Amino acid sequence: MKHFYFLLSALLMYQCYPSTGNAQGSADNALLWEISGNGLAKPSYLYGTVHMICKKDFLMSEALKKSFAATDKLYLEIDMDDPSMNMKMLQLSMLQGKKLSDFFNKEDYEKLNVFFRDSIGMPLTMFNTMKPFVLFSIISLKTLNCPEQESYEMSFVKMAKEQSKEILGLETVEEQMKIFDDMPDSVQAQMLIRYANEFYEQKEEFSKMIDLYKAQDLTSLYNQTISSPDIAGSEDVLLFNRNQKWIPVIENAMKESRLFVAVGAGHLAGDKGVINLLRTKGYTVKAVK
Repeated sequence: MKHFYFLLSALLMYQCYPSTGNAQGSADNALLWEISGNGLAKPSYLYGTVHMICKKDFLMSEALKKSFAATDKLYLEIDMDDPSMNMKMLQLSMLQGKKLSDFFNKEDYEKLNVFFRDSIGMPLTMFNTMKPFVLFSIISLKTLNCPEQESYEMSFVKMAKEQSKEILGLETVEEQMKIFDDMPDSVQAQMLIRYANEFYEQKEEFSKMIDLYKAQDLTSLYNQTISSPDIAGSEDVLLFNRNQKWIPVIENAMKESRLFVAVGAGHLAGDKGVINLLRTKGYTVKAVK
C-alpha cells in the first residue's frame, strides 16, 4: 500500500458510497470548478476526487492540468505532505484497552476470520490491536478490480512539489479520525460483517460508481450517496458539518493566494455541498469543461 492515508480515505469513500439508482444529472455536472468574484483578484479552482481508482480509469485532462498550474497552493482534505501524518494515523488507529475480537460475538468473529483468510489473504490476528475501520478500509480497497491503482490526491501532491506549491489541509488527521471514533462499536462491527458478506456485490457496485465518476455525473453521485443506507443518520458528521467547516478555511486562503482545492466528489453537490455553500457566500462557481 502506497500510503497509510488510504486506509482512512477508502473508508471515507465507502461511508459516502453510492447505492445504484436512477438519479438524474444536471447541465452543471463537472468535477472541475472555477471560483471567482466576491472580491477575489484571481480565480481559484475546486476539484472532486475519488480517493482510489484503477490505473486504466485514471484521467487527467488538459483543462485540469492547466487550472492546477495557474494556482499557488494545493488544499486537500488533510495535509498529505506532513511527514508525521502516517505515524499519527497509525497511532490513532490502535485500540486502547480492548482487542478487535471484543467487537464481535464468537460466531461473527470466526466468519470474519475466514473471510480475511480466504478473500483478503491475511489472518485476522494481524489486526487484533487495530480499530475496526482499518479492516473495513482494507476490504474497501480490495473492491478495486485491478492490479494497479492510482490516487488523484497523491498525483496532485507530486504535481505540487514539482511546481513548488505549498500543500495544506482543510482539516487535521485528528479531526478525520474522530469521525470513526465517535461511531458506536456495534455499528462498526455490523458494517464490517455486512461488507464481508456482500464483498462481491460491493465490487460490482464500486465499478458502477466509477462509471458515474468518469462521466462526471456529480449530481447522481451525490444523490446516490445520500440514499446509501450506510450514511443514514450520519450525513452531518460525514458530509455536511465538514463542508461547512471547510468554507472559512477556503475563503480566508483565497484572499491571499490562488488555490487548487481537491476533496472527495461527494462533498461538492447538493444544497449543503461545497459548491452551493461558496455560492451563498457570494462567489461565482462555474463548471470548467
